[in-house]
Amino acid sequence: MEKNEIKKICCIGAGYVGGPTMAVFAKYCPNIQITVADINELRINAWNHKNTSKLPIFEPGLEEIIIRRRNKNLFFTCNVENAISDADMIFISVNTPTKTKGIGAGKASDLKWVEASARQIAKYAKSNTIVVEKSTLPVRTAETIKNILLRSQENDLKIEKKSFSVLSNPEFLSEGQAIKDLENPDRVLIGGDDEKAIRLLTNIYLNWIPAHKIIKTNLWSSELSKLTSNAFLAQRISSINSISAICEETGADINQVKNAVGMDNRIGQQFLKAGPGFGGSCFQKDILNLVYLCEYYKLDDVANYWQGVVDINNWQKSRISKLILDYLFGNVSGKKITILGFAFKANTNDTRQSPSIQICKDLLLEGAEISIYDPKVEKDKIEDDLKFVSYQVETKWSRKDSIEEASKDSDAIVVLTEWEEFYNINWDFIYTIMRKPAWVFDTRSCINYQKANKAGFNVWTLGNAMENNSQF
Repeated sequence: MEKNEIKKICCIGAGYVGGPTMAVFAKYCPNIQITVADINELRINAWNHKNTSKLPIFEPGLEEIIIRRRNKNLFFTCNVENAISDADMIFISVNTPTKTKGIGAGKASDLKWVEASARQIAKYAKSNTIVVEKSTLPVRTAETIKNILLRSQENDLKIEKKSFSVLSNPEFLSEGQAIKDLENPDRVLIGGDDEKAIRLLTNIYLNWIPAHKIIKTNLWSSELSKLTSNAFLAQRISSINSISAICEETGADINQVKNAVGMDNRIGQQFLKAGPGFGGSCFQKDILNLVYLCEYYKLDDVANYWQGVVDINNWQKSRISKLILDYLFGNVSGKKITILGFAFKANTNDTRQSPSIQICKDLLLEGAEISIYDPKVEKDKIEDDLKFVSYQVETKWSRKDSIEEASKDSDAIVVLTEWEEFYNINWDFIYTIMRKPAWVFDTRSCINYQKANKAGFNVWTLGNAMENNSQF
């Protein structure tokens, strides 16, 4: 086997995918030198910070790997040129945000960083380099990368001609358990048409992944499989969230419905927990990519179907904001609202597309004072996420360091992230430091609402009729 043929790996992009993925590669491939390169100096400095609690990304288990492998066979650098020129295999793991202007704005992915990376690779790579798509990309992006790599050399007669093999190796990571997903994935997908390149990448994964979990496809199937996987998962979330609203109107309990439906082995329990809506960097972006792809090929009915998944998700966030307003007597102006959880899910500091952002904006526009506590999200990140609403109206919000500090003198608590510490809040004490009548809005079904109710709170839980929860 050719396990030792790849000696040096470069990953362009030190974000939520590139950093953790290369850390796990370094853990299981100690004989391969792995360099993560990024032009963002602040991010690279954070990866190299002596205090590993200052890493730019929080994922359970990541810090321990960084401590063991950093500066041994795992390196972080801003010198992208050298990292590329030294590498046998290069992963492209850069940001691919949704376009905000031009053709496809609001749906299509902006591939400027992918193209820039491909041009850098074409310029600085050695001959015979394997290029691996790791970013989530639209179908047929690999063809674009191939064209850039090959055609960028046509006008330069002085350089030695290079050869490139392009593979698709999409990530299937769930933030909050990315290390677990990397170490024990459901599958590893490798798409391409160069058998040797596929074999070399496969051999890297074989250091810790069983062979039967490694699936090989053509490039287009690999790229579309990633979009489809995320679309299906997001679809389940929007579906159960739509049912949560019916439960509240009819007196059904969404958790009982979820358990009953999930017992059907054709459906299962995964991604059937109702909440304030899906967030993160992938779900909405990938579905909108799929919508754009369908529209491009004139599959309008298919495009409308997938657009509906995003529409329900946005509706759920707006619905929760309106419910809070309605139960607080139709007015939150001058009232203090405590937000517990700003990350889009527990065990991550990622706030991209977090439902908390939209719900906080809605409440701020209504004149509420917002007091936010999240154990991992820092103030500057919250400030960046809420700056748009600050341009519209004068806002008043603050980030606090504890549940108690955030709750003091509040009129209501809104639980938006299912952090473990929110499962065991001392509701008797919290009630004494809040204004009355005091409310709790639990969008994650993660609090002990009986204890909160007994302490004196009016309690609303997602997917349950109000009369079953509240004293009001």
